[in-house]
Amino acid sequence: MVFPRILRATRPLHSNGYILPHIAFITRRFLFVDPSDGTCSSSMCNSTISEQFVLKELSDLLPIDLDPPKPRLFTERPMQECALTSLRDQILSPAERLRGVFLQKLPGRSALESALSAISVDLTHDIYSDVLNKGNLGGAAMVSFFSWAIQQPKVVPCTKTYNVMLRALGRRKFFDFVDEILLRMKDDDVKVNAETLEILMDSYVRARRVLKAVELFKNLAEIGAERNVESLNILLKCLFRRSHFKVANSLFHTTKGEISFDCTTYNEMIGGWAKFGRVDKVESYWMMMTADGFSPNSVTYKHIIEAFGRAGRIDEAVDIFKKMKEKDCPQDTISYNAMISNFIALGELDKGIEYYRGMIEKECSPNIDTYSILICALLKVRRVADALEIFDEMVCCGILPSTGMITSIIEPLCSFGPPHAAMVIYNKCRKAGCKLSLRTYKLLLMRLSRFGKVGMVLKIWKEMQDNGYDSDKEVYEYIVNGLCNVGQVDNAVLVVEESLRRGFCLPRTIYSKLNGKLLQMNKVERAYRLFLKVKVARKNANSRSYWRANGWHF
Repeated sequence: MVFPRILRATRPLHSNGYILPHIAFITRRFLFVDPSDGTCSSSMCNSTISEQFVLKELSDLLPIDLDPPKPRLFTERPMQECALTSLRDQILSPAERLRGVFLQKLPGRSALESALSAISVDLTHDIYSDVLNKGNLGGAAMVSFFSWAIQQPKVVPCTKTYNVMLRALGRRKFFDFVDEILLRMKDDDVKVNAETLEILMDSYVRARRVLKAVELFKNLAEIGAERNVESLNILLKCLFRRSHFKVANSLFHTTKGEISFDCTTYNEMIGGWAKFGRVDKVESYWMMMTADGFSPNSVTYKHIIEAFGRAGRIDEAVDIFKKMKEKDCPQDTISYNAMISNFIALGELDKGIEYYRGMIEKECSPNIDTYSILICALLKVRRVADALEIFDEMVCCGILPSTGMITSIIEPLCSFGPPHAAMVIYNKCRKAGCKLSLRTYKLLLMRLSRFGKVGMVLKIWKEMQDNGYDSDKEVYEYIVNGLCNVGQVDNAVLVVEESLRRGFCLPRTIYSKLNGKLLQMNKVERAYRLFLKVKVARKNANSRSYWRANGWHF
C-alpha cells in the first residue's frame, strides 16, 4: 500500500513525535481521496494517482529553479581570495612568488606560463637573477622559467641574460641543461664572450670534471667561440684557482706550439705556482718568459714576491722588491700589498705597517685590499685602536668598504670586549652611506643584547627594517634576550607574540628565561597566556618540521 510508504517518507521529518505541518496536510489530502469519483476503477489506479498527487504537492512546496546559474567572469575573484593574494604579496618577494609557481607541479608548458603570467610581476633583470640564483629549483624548472622570462619585455635574450642562466645551472651541476642552453644560445645567434667561457670552465672544474673543461677548450668552435690565447688564459686561471696545477702545467706545454702565448699566460702560470710556494717552478717560468721576449711587469713581480714569502724566504722577497726600480718596473700598490701580506703571514705586523706608511710617503695610494689586509690582521691580534685608526684613514681617502668587508670587521669586534668599537664602525659606515648585510645587523643585535643595551638594540632593529631586511627567528631571539636582561618583560612578551604571529617559535632557552622572569615578578596569568600561545606555535613548528622532513612543502 502507499500509506506505509508515505509514513516511511515522513519519518525523517518527525521531531519528538511531531509531524511537520505541510507533510501532515499532504497525508490528510491523500487519505480523503474518493475512489468512486469515476477517475479510477481499482485500488491500484487509486494508488498510482495518489503517488502522483503527493509528488505534485511536494514539487509545489519545494520548487526547483530551472534557470541556469549565472556565470561568474574568470577575472572576478572572491573577496577572501583577494585578501589572501594581498597578504601573499606583502610577505613574499617577487622572486619567491615566481618560484612558488613551480611547487604546484603544473602539467604542460602552457599551464605553467599562464600561472607565471598570473603572478603579475614586472619582471626585471634583477628579479630574473634572484629567481635563478636563490632557492632550489631543478634544472627543468629553471629552463622552463628561462623560456618564459625571455619573452618578457624587460628581459632581453642577450649574452648577459644567458650568462646568468649558465652560472645558475653550473653552480647546481645541471650540465645536461647547460648543453641545452648553449644550443639555444647558438640558435639565437648570441655571441659567447670571455665571461661566458669563464663561467663554463669554472663550473666544470669546480665539479671536478676537469677533462670536460679541457674538452670544451678544444671544441670552442662548436659554441661559436675561438680557441686562442684569451680562452687559454681563462682555463689556466680556473685550473689554478681549484689547485689543478698538474693539468694546467700539462696544458701549457701541450699548446705551446699551437697558440702564441702572451705576458698574461706566463703571469697565470707564475701566479698559480706562487700560491703553493714553488719557487723552483716560478723561476723556471720566469726564465721561459724572458727567453720568449716578454718583460716582467708589476703583476709578475707581485707573484714572485708572494712565492718567496710563502716559501719563508722573506729576505729574498725584500731584495726582489728593492730591485724593481732597476728593472724599470715601479713599485706600485699590488707589490706593496704582496710585501705587507708576507710580513703579516710571518707574524711581523709592525713591519707590515711600516711598509704601509712607506707607500703613503712615496705617494703610492693604497687600495681597498691594502686596508682589508691590515685591519683584519690588527683585529686578529686584538689591536682595536690601530684598526680603528686605519679604518678612519681609509674613509678619509674616499675608499668605502664593501658589504663583505664590513661584516668581516664587525664579526671579530663582536666576539670579544664591549660593543663600543663595533658601534663606532657601524656609525661611520652608516654615515658614509655603505650598505650593511643582514649578518652585520644580527651580530650587533646579539652583542648589544648580551650587554643589556636595549635602547641601541631597538634603534638598530628599526634601522634594519628601514633598510629592507625582515626580522627572522634569530633577530627576535636577540631582542627578547636583551629585554629580559634589563627586566622589561612586558615588552619582551609583546615581541614574542609578534614573532609567534609571524610563525617563528623562539628557542626553549629564551622562552624559559622569559617565563622565569614573569613568574619571578608574580605575573602568573600573563605567563600562562603566553604558555598557551607558545604551546600552539611549537606544535605547528613541529608539524612543519615533520612535513618538510617528508617532502611536504605546505
